[in-house]
Amino acid sequence: MRTDSSGVKSVSRKLSIISMTGSMADFGISTERGAQVAIEEINAAGGVKGRKLVLKTLDDQGKADEAGNAVTRLIDVEHASAILGEVASSLSLVGGRIAQRRSIPMVSPSSTNSQVTEVGDYVFRVCFLDPFQGWVMAKFARERLKATKVAVLKDVRNDYSIGLADAFVKAFTEMGGQISVAQSYSQGDTDFSAQLTAIKAVGPEAVFVPGYYAEVGNIAKQARRLGITVPLLGGDGWDSPELRAIGGEAIAGSYFSNHFAADAPSERATKFIAAYKQKFGATPTGLAALGYDAVLVIADAAKRATDGSSKALRDALATTKDVAAASGKLTLDDKRNPVKPAVVVKVTKDGEVFDSTIEPPH
Repeated sequence: MRTDSSGVKSVSRKLSIISMTGSMADFGISTERGAQVAIEEINAAGGVKGRKLVLKTLDDQGKADEAGNAVTRLIDVEHASAILGEVASSLSLVGGRIAQRRSIPMVSPSSTNSQVTEVGDYVFRVCFLDPFQGWVMAKFARERLKATKVAVLKDVRNDYSIGLADAFVKAFTEMGGQISVAQSYSQGDTDFSAQLTAIKAVGPEAVFVPGYYAEVGNIAKQARRLGITVPLLGGDGWDSPELRAIGGEAIAGSYFSNHFAADAPSERATKFIAAYKQKFGATPTGLAALGYDAVLVIADAAKRATDGSSKALRDALATTKDVAAASGKLTLDDKRNPVKPAVVVKVTKDGEVFDSTIEPPH
């Protein structure tokens, strides 16, 4: 056992590597807040095997080199027995390789790129994968929006965006749709006029933009100014109040896939939403729900682990089944990924509203 700075013994520190500053700060803050709610809930119920859980966060600033440094510090300095993180796929790939090499279990709340858990058997996640998320939005575009022609605008410097775009294109064309044009940008860009002009010229019925909220908000404003009025479509990287703060009215009427819809909650989600609102005075995002779920999965495994070793925790995580979580019941498959449905939400000027649930293909 280890003892934290307050003298409380803990069976397994729940330590996190999250982007608390930088371009993805809102993701990190929401995730950590969700994790805090779970930690407090578990400790109030007696902790894990009678011991309190501890959450410590190291900020990787949304940078790959910092993500690697943070994971190394959590292991070598903080003596972590589990890593909660990262949020972004590109950073989880960096941190996951270190966790795998050091045999420390890592659970990503929201890294959806397929390669994340392919790093090794010590890396897990509680979110769905990009191939499924891309398929979900392709199905939504074809069946719900009746779209036959869609343009794609992806971030070529982002593993998440590339993976999601590839999955969408494959699924949409297999469903009989046509990709009118594919354009690209790089994270941090602010001028998208050339790409959007090319997109407008082909007259698509929707534009798939699998990026993060900061760029997407600006893309929406510039698209509307250029006269593109069709819906924009995206993935869970849109899930932030900052999307509407940046995009304003321009982003309203667009849709994205997500893990959780606060206005269509499960029984466990209702409890989580109430606790989150009481603590933070706001409605939780899907990222917050996944931070909560990741802690629940780690705690569940710690309760079932045969001893306090990292291997025992890894083995218990690998047999996770039917954990009641905010995003639904969580069971991990043999590749350490959950199988669960996705929701599609519509962006309005006041927030996101539930549109539909799309189950995995059978």
